[in-house]
Amino acid sequence: MAVDTPYASLRRADGADQQAVLDVLTEAFMNDPLVCWLFPEVGQRGLLQAHFYRPLLAHPAAEAYLAGGREGASVWLTLAAGQSPYEENSGTPEGVFGDNGARLLALGQALAPRHPVHEPHLYLPCMGVIRQRQGTGLGSAMLRHRLERADADGLATYLEASSPRSRSLYQRHGFEDLGEPVRVADSPLLWPMRRPPHR
Repeated sequence: MAVDTPYASLRRADGADQQAVLDVLTEAFMNDPLVCWLFPEVGQRGLLQAHFYRPLLAHPAAEAYLAGGREGASVWLTLAAGQSPYEENSGTPEGVFGDNGARLLALGQALAPRHPVHEPHLYLPCMGVIRQRQGTGLGSAMLRHRLERADADGLATYLEASSPRSRSLYQRHGFEDLGEPVRVADSPLLWPMRRPPHR
């Protein structure tokens, strides 16, 4: 059943919600083709995903949201011109991620030139909905909620879609491809996408 989730069921996550946000994102992306490529060992995938998401939540510009209780989660970064989403958490990924670190590093290097660092913008590094609620409108509700404020603030929004399905969702909300899709070695395609502010 399609549900156009009211904004009242969306709330900004606080420090006490960090584990809930990590749990939702980990479950939502457990079988995502890109995550499977980055972390091919099934037994370690959940732990490594949490290691990946945790620095995003700790970023000084981070806003995290929970939707539908604990059924959807998103992390947004409001970045100034020239500000990298990763500069606050620099370091070598090999330490935590082991052999997977090389794939993470290569992917980050391939995507970095597409990031619109020349302009202030809102960046959506991750948004996920648990499997049972995918396709019910929860992702659209989360997008609309934050994009309305970006529009009011006159901010463009940037993200990387990791599947054709998510790319279609973002296109419906005004995002356009920012150049050709990105692929590293035998990785799935990623689509850098940008949405100008809507007035």
